[in-house]
Formats: sequence, structure tokens, C-alpha cells
Amino acid sequence: MTGTDGDKTNPMDGLPPDSAAEPGRASAVPFTTALLYWLRLGLVSFGGPAGQIALMQADLVDRHRWIDQRRFLHALNFCMLLPGPEAMQLATYIGWRLHGIRGGLAAGVLFVLPGAAVLLVLSWIAAAHGNVGLVEAVFAGIQPVVVAIVAHAVHRIGKRTLGDPLSIALAIGAFLALRALGVPFPAIVLAAALIGVTASLLGWRCSAAQLPGAARVAAGPAPGLGRLARVTLVFAALWIVPVALALVLLGAGPWGDIVQLFTTAAFVTFGGAYAVLPYIAQAAVDGYGWLSPTDMTRALALAESTPGPLILVTQFVGFFAGWNDPGALPPLAGGVAGSALTLYVTFLPCFFFIFAGAPYIERLAA
Repeated sequence: MTGTDGDKTNPMDGLPPDSAAEPGRASAVPFTTALLYWLRLGLVSFGGPAGQIALMQADLVDRHRWIDQRRFLHALNFCMLLPGPEAMQLATYIGWRLHGIRGGLAAGVLFVLPGAAVLLVLSWIAAAHGNVGLVEAVFAGIQPVVVAIVAHAVHRIGKRTLGDPLSIALAIGAFLALRALGVPFPAIVLAAALIGVTASLLGWRCSAAQLPGAARVAAGPAPGLGRLARVTLVFAALWIVPVALALVLLGAGPWGDIVQLFTTAAFVTFGGAYAVLPYIAQAAVDGYGWLSPTDMTRALALAESTPGPLILVTQFVGFFAGWNDPGALPPLAGGVAGSALTLYVTFLPCFFFIFAGAPYIERLAA
């Protein structure tokens, strides 16, 4: 794998340069420049998915113009339909558009890594000393700034996308369905997609169709099913081999249960981390007894106040699983092993969804 957008020998790339990125735009962004940006994003990505998406909107669309508004929204819509953390997957998608597989891997890993490192230390503090109140207080000071960033981004995106009665009606209807009726988030997104298709067939146009960049979308060759099969086999091997090796080397302990729980969670987290937290909490607290209800609440508070996706709460749970039942390992080594195994099986599917589906979404956008 060379990791370039134009390398057709790479089974995970599917489009030639003129369709995988805007002409002259992606090639004009040096990889090292993008790498430094993804690292900075991972360090400052507080505020959950809304704040993280707001940061990418402000930086990548408005300031740097590495991706136009239309493609950004296409990518965001796709990522919001997927299980897993949508902001991390959006960064992975944009990284893939800019620099192929290596760009997607860099964006996704650096989006997660700083927060995972911080949460690993905080998990140890909580397990060994049981007091993270001061840390929580420090991070809580950042929250008002995050609220301002989110509000600013909502205003900017709203001005660009809610320019006609149909778009405004869809936005109001979606808000009421979420807030008042409790309709599941994926159902709302799918219903909006159906309404958009129907409106298009009837000759109505939402304002999103007139976003900047609409005329520059070029159709590349449609990726075939063979590519999807190759990507699936690659990721199946990336799951089976390292996980099997880890289970053999770690021996007795909660490792098999960690793999089963968090792999399942990675595929059912539609609607964001909040949708899957009750499932994880019930299994971890009541089912396996890895941590107490107080520890689970503390995990959520820490994940909310540290950079990175909220689903990093699973890392805290994995650490406590390994700490409290390390098998033949010392508690700290067991906690680190539990964290690492949890992170791997939680985020590997995220990369699979993007690398498998992104070329088809690019074709659909065209």
C-alpha cells in the first residue's frame, strides 16, 4: 500500500486523483501539514461531536479550504448514518480524501490518541487513588468556550444550508421529533433522506444543492464490489489475527469478554455514544462487575471533559476490567492491556466503515 489517492493497486483506494479530491486542492496540502493539523485537532477536540465538527467546519472549510462545503456536508451525512463516533469518522473521511489511506489513518488515529493517552492516566488515578475531582474541575473550565464554538458553528452552517422553506421545515421537524417525540436519530436521518429524494423527483430543490462546490463535483469510475470484498477481507484479518494473538498471550482474564462486548458495541452505536452507554453500563456494572455505578458515572464525566470522542468512555471501562481482574498480570499491566484491547476493537470498525464506503459516497455525491 502506498497510501496515495491515485494508486489503483491499493485495494482500499477506489478513485483516481481527479475524482477522489478536488483538482489541485488535495495535492496542494502537504501531508506533514495535514499531519500537524490532525494532531492539533486531537489535542483540542473538546465538547463532544458537535464541538469537534464545529472545529473542522471552521478550520477545513472556512479557513484552510481543504474541502468545500458541499463535500463536507456529504461526508458528515454519511458519517452520521454509521455506527461509531461521527466526528472521528468525519476526520478519517477528510484525511482519506486528502491523502488516501495514510491520510485517513493519520486523521483517525490522531483524533483519538491524545484523548486516549489522557484518559489512560486518569483511569489509573481513579483506579489507584479514587480521586479525580481536581482534574474534572480543570477540564470543566473549558466547557463555556466549547459552548461558544458550537453556537458559532451552528449559526454558520445554518445560514448556508437553511435557505429555503423545505430545508427549514426539515430542520424544525427533526428538532421536534428528537426533542418532543423521542424518535430515534437514525430514523430521523433516513426519513429526511427519503423526503429529499421525493422532493428532488418532484422538482423541488433544497438549498444544499446550491452550496459552493456543487459544480466542481466530477464523477469517477464507480468502484466495484470486488474492491468492497478486498477491503472487508483486509479488515477481517486485522481483527482476527491481532485479537487472537492478544487472547493467547494474555491468558486468563476478562479479555475475551472485553473483545465481545466492545466489538458488539462498535457495530450498534447508531445515534452516538449516548445511545450505547446504557448497554455498556449494564454489561460492565451488572453483568461482569468490572466497576461500580459510581465509577461508571465518573467515566462518563471524564470522557465528556477530555479531548477526543465520547466513546472513549469504553477505554475507562476496559482499564477497570483489566485492573480488577488482571489474571497473571500486575493490576497496572492488566489495566493497560484492557485499555489497549478495548481501543482496538472499538475503533477498528470505524476505519473499516470509512475506507469501505467513502468511494461509493464520493460517486453518489457526483
